[in-house]
Amino acid sequence: MKKGIRKLVVGLLVISAVPTQVFAAKPTTDKPATVVLSEKETAAMHDRLIEIKAMDLSNATRAEKKAIRKEVKEIQKTMASGNGGIFISLGALIIIILLLIIIF
Repeated sequence: MKKGIRKLVVGLLVISAVPTQVFAAKPTTDKPATVVLSEKETAAMHDRLIEIKAMDLSNATRAEKKAIRKEVKEIQKTMASGNGGIFISLGALIIIILLLIIIF
């Protein structure tokens, strides 16, 4: 009986120790340095976003809608990277507040 349990334990250890196949991850691209945008560039991008929101896209083709969505995402990404600010999620903010309450 003891030999059976010992064999079972050794077998489970061997099975759990078998390495699994590891796939190579895609190479990560380095983030570009933050670009400082001038007020004119920021205003121009903001005006373009307002112009796009005012557009009537009900008669636009699928390709046009896709191009506009891509342009909006690119503008938003450019404006977000140009800010250089620090973003804190709501969960992180709650945790920070709780930690401050506990400490004091």
